[in-house]
Amino acid sequence: MPALTPKPIDQGQVIANFPKRPRDSHKGMFGSVAVIGGATGMVGAPLLAARAALKLGAGCVHVGLLADNAPVIDLLQPELMLHSAAELLRHHRNPTHPNLPPEGEGTTAPPLSRGRLGGGWVDSLSPEKKKTNVMPMFNPDVFTIGCGMGTSKAAYKLLYEALKFKAPIVLDADALNLLASHTDLQGDLRARKHSSVLTPHPGEAARLLACEVKEVQADRIAAVQKLAQKFACSVVLKGADSLCATRDSKLFVNRTGNPGMSAAGMGDVLSGMIAAFIAQGMSADDALLLAVHLHGAAGDALAQQQASVGMTATEVTEWARWLLNQWT
Repeated sequence: MPALTPKPIDQGQVIANFPKRPRDSHKGMFGSVAVIGGATGMVGAPLLAARAALKLGAGCVHVGLLADNAPVIDLLQPELMLHSAAELLRHHRNPTHPNLPPEGEGTTAPPLSRGRLGGGWVDSLSPEKKKTNVMPMFNPDVFTIGCGMGTSKAAYKLLYEALKFKAPIVLDADALNLLASHTDLQGDLRARKHSSVLTPHPGEAARLLACEVKEVQADRIAAVQKLAQKFACSVVLKGADSLCATRDSKLFVNRTGNPGMSAAGMGDVLSGMIAAFIAQGMSADDALLLAVHLHGAAGDALAQQQASVGMTATEVTEWARWLLNQWT
């Protein structure tokens, strides 16, 4: 594969693709995001992604959590709608496979029986339970999956199902680790008709390419091109000067960002930002480029406030929202 010279992401160009909001707008015009992840001990990861999606403009955000002890409300962001991960996928309008994992992280419960209701699949519950436990059918405009999800059998089943949905999808963290270790999931990803975005750091990229991290870092351009070609999707290879490969084989380098962003949760925020921009009508490639550039610029704004050491992902989300409104 011939090496391309990456083009720097241009702020003016990427922000020009962000849709303007009409005065007579409503939340339904700005899309819905479904964030799936959050195994025990890692519930914060999908919440960071979901908060970023909300604060970067998505009309509504659902969160599906895998942990048995997951919260039912985000007290810091009560606008988010929290569910179990299995419940969230079960009530998508058009699931393609009946054997979704049971509630929580356990893997021993038998598949639930199914019944038809309102045009989509739901559990065959008693009338009393249907009144209280069945969430309405919904159809998110974009999924982001993998943040803090773990690599359990239940996590695998969730990813297996999500890859079959007819909507764009952003894969991060453990979704990438599951993808690397299951060739059937790789085939499902390549076969998707809708846009897919991968967001690996060098370690995840190495697992996806079945090579060593040092090989990825020795030729990052070749690595991101191989990932985009192998999985037929858009890719950001994160790190200093993150590289973005689009589905139409264009290559970009991001010059924003700084060492202060080497902190937990930064990737979760980025995946939520990408999803937010897709939900609002941007193409996956345009959403990726804007999110990567804005994410780094928010970190730079924090660094200029003498906040490099101890920078948090939550702060990056707040600055990203502020900058987006300044740029538009």
